[in-house]
Formats: sequence, structure tokens, C-alpha cells
Amino acid sequence: MDVRRADTRYPGGDPAAGIESLHSFSFGAHYDPDNLRFGAVIACNEERLAPGAGFDEHPHSHTEIVTWVVEGELTHRDTTGHETVVRPGDVQRLSSAGGVRHVERNDGSAPLTFVQMWLAPLDPGGDPAYEIVHGIADSTPYAVPEAGAMLHVRRLTAAGERTAVPDAARTYLHVVRGTVRVGPHELGPGDSVRAEDEKGAELVAVSTPVEVLIWELAE
Repeated sequence: MDVRRADTRYPGGDPAAGIESLHSFSFGAHYDPDNLRFGAVIACNEERLAPGAGFDEHPHSHTEIVTWVVEGELTHRDTTGHETVVRPGDVQRLSSAGGVRHVERNDGSAPLTFVQMWLAPLDPGGDPAYEIVHGIADSTPYAVPEAGAMLHVRRLTAAGERTAVPDAARTYLHVVRGTVRVGPHELGPGDSVRAEDEKGAELVAVSTPVEVLIWELAE
């Protein structure tokens, strides 16, 4: 297991405009040739937007973009005609495929925090697609077949509660909230784990509530 701590993430965004970003991988102006991707995962960004702040219309292509709101409400608009509000517990996916443009804003009155994860598709190109699942349950994994990946949401509410980590060729784990133990490692918010060929691993809640995002990666 390769443990990456929250305080090693690269800070970005535009604080003067109400945008604060933390990047777990090489991103934008921050280039790290030794941290370009893990399996299909090429970005895991924690974004904090003040009320009224946001990302103006910008392009994407050849990327599966999955968004998880931690607190607040995210307004999404794209050039394929979708306009939605994404709330905590929802999974949003924008398959940018051959090319799409979108806007992401905090149009609410409260601060917004979300985690956005980018995955590389197995085959580039195609037509853009959009999907949102409202209030996804722990027992319902979310498949992104275009990237050979499956997202699992794990929530633990009592100290000592356990849940299995999926066995996979690669597993990427990101702690959203709470403190959890994985093997000998204790992890807090913003910490992540990159695991290869781990079998029988478990999450054990230390301080609750715990919320963890786990990517099960085919390669």
C-alpha cells in the first residue's frame, strides 16, 4: 500500500476568486512526472468554492469526470444541454469523450466542497454523455465501464465498525471524512491509498462518521 497524506497535495485554484483546490496528482501548472496517474485515475481534486464562485465554461475531452459533493450544492451546466444541482450523496459523471464544455458553480449561499476524480477511458473519442445518481447507497457500486472502473462508497457510523475493501488489480482509496484504519495505516480526511493486488483488506472506523471513496480498477 502506498499511503499519500493530505498535506502532500498540491494547492491550486484561485483563492482571490473564492476557489481553493488540492490536487493529489500532477495537474495544471503542477507537473510531477512521477505522479501522473494510478491505473485509470489521472486526477483526484478537492475543490472548495465560496458562495458565488465557480469555474466558467471550459472544455474537456477523452476523460471520465466523476464528482462527489461533500457539502453544499454544485450547479453543473454543459453544452449537451444538461443543467443539474449536485448534492451530498449524489454521484455525477460527465463522459467528455470527443469533446464537451461545462460550467461548475456554487450558486448557493453556503460554502461548497466537492471531490472530482478524472479517469482515462480505455478507448478515446465517441459522443459525450452525462449521468447523475441521486443518493447512492453503500451497497450500490457505480460502474464506469469506459474506464474499466467501479466506484464504491463506504460509510461507517460507529467506532470499530468494519467494511471490506474490494479485491482488485488496483484500488484507489480517498478519505472524505472521519478517521479510518486500513491495515497498519490510520487515515484522515484527504489521505489516500494506492494499493496493488491487495487481498482481504478492511476499513475499520476510528472516529465517525466515516465516508470513503474507493475505486476498483481493472488495471
